[in-house]
Amino acid sequence: MKSEDTPFEGGPMDGRVLPVLLGITGHPPKTYRIPVPAPDGGPPTVLVYVRTPRGRGGRTGLTRGWKYVYAPEGAPPSRLKWPWSRPAADPDATPKGKPDDADG
Repeated sequence: MKSEDTPFEGGPMDGRVLPVLLGITGHPPKTYRIPVPAPDGGPPTVLVYVRTPRGRGGRTGLTRGWKYVYAPEGAPPSRLKWPWSRPAADPDATPKGKPDDADG
């Protein structure tokens, strides 16, 4: 698999460059999560970095590469393209109406 040296900005990883695996399209993942173990043995803290363009090319306007920027509030929620792929407003799957009498 191909990888690309990708710089990190902000947060604890500021200034570091790590090799990040590229996907099928040749781009690194949109979010990069780094689990950091807790010193007392508790649940790990997860650092979240979001992919942003490193810069634009002069004449073509194409992206010169990618970098990751620290997102202290976590990854932004993903947008759903299609209205029918949205989750149901009422997560309760119980049918509404008169309950059936189980005794007979």
